[in-house]
Amino acid sequence: MELKETFERVKRASKKLALLDDSQRNDILNAVADAILSQKERILEANKLDLAKMEPSNPLYDRLQLTDSRLEGIASDMRNVATLPTPLGHITKSKTLPNGLRLCRVSVPFGVIGMIYEARPNVTFDVFSLCFKSGNACVLKGGKDADCSNREEVALIHEVLEKYGISEDVVALLPATHEATGEMLNAVGYIDLCIPRGGRKLIDFVRDTARVPVIETGAGVVNTYFDEEGDVEMGKAIIYNAKTRRVSVCNALDCLIIHKNRLNDLAKLCEKMAEKNVIIYADEPAYQVLDNKYPYLEHATAESFGTEFMDYKLAIKTVSSLEEALAHIDENGSGHSESIITMNEQTARKFQAQVDAACVYWNAPTSFTDGAQFGLGAEIGISTQKLGPRGPMALEEICTYKWLIEGEGQTRP
Repeated sequence: MELKETFERVKRASKKLALLDDSQRNDILNAVADAILSQKERILEANKLDLAKMEPSNPLYDRLQLTDSRLEGIASDMRNVATLPTPLGHITKSKTLPNGLRLCRVSVPFGVIGMIYEARPNVTFDVFSLCFKSGNACVLKGGKDADCSNREEVALIHEVLEKYGISEDVVALLPATHEATGEMLNAVGYIDLCIPRGGRKLIDFVRDTARVPVIETGAGVVNTYFDEEGDVEMGKAIIYNAKTRRVSVCNALDCLIIHKNRLNDLAKLCEKMAEKNVIIYADEPAYQVLDNKYPYLEHATAESFGTEFMDYKLAIKTVSSLEEALAHIDENGSGHSESIITMNEQTARKFQAQVDAACVYWNAPTSFTDGAQFGLGAEIGISTQKLGPRGPMALEEICTYKWLIEGEGQTRP
């Protein structure tokens, strides 16, 4: 393994990182946040080099782009992580056995977390802050689209770590190559947990290839069901926000499901999206209603449903019942985020009980699926699997536990 030495250094550094107290970690996180703002020009210049290699029309351009305000938000999120209680050392269970043995289950770091992500330079800082706060070292593998940005960010982090006498090996950035991804996924004994954050193609590759433990995150085929008893003005605002707030993120709306008895309201529900030039792929009933009423209209195909667009595009599916809406979500959703718009509580509760997803909303947009919005600080990703953490993953979700047992010479018969 060409990267074996890197993995060995990170593993050694993780042992020392676990010995830092929480106040030291917080001081360093705040120092990195200060450096992000005081040296933002060097980060933005590096980011410009990445942006120059991508067409602005590419939906990933928005994810890739850093701005003054985005860097301020990243620094603010890092400071927020520093204010959160430590997730380490929590006693989650304790008991004394009849033989006098005292058992205690306590939260501890995983050790080394590997992160694979695409054109998202903000993830570099987010992952570092969460891993460092929780006592984990991290190995980062970014995509080539954001390589200049990622390298400048990690260089800045290393400078702050050196100032505080902390080994820079607590965070390592691998080359932006497919070979590096393969080596990380096979780094048994060095990487304790790998988290891919990106599109379905990336996540499937990691899951199918990895020999280290993996938590699936990211891919979001998101639906919202406008029920027979949905409020039009509320629905209009929710649909617009879920679709257009940021189209390139995993919680963005991909398919609007509408009850057939509310088709007459469809034009009003969609009208504001025309301001953003959203292309609508409508099934036949919806197309007939929107024809000559919505300017960017196309016929839906089978591929329109179950697609994560990451663009100003939206599919519309007409159903005749809640059960049909649930069936459509079951067949086309990804287990990320789903929403229902209705004034009928019984219908909403049934929807929330039966939809199989990490986050299920009632009268709210899926754009809230985010670690910071959930009050978790930043997030390392949104898990769409059921084993282990589910939904936004923050400090608690990147810790594990161990049992501590105290005795007085007892032996087992």
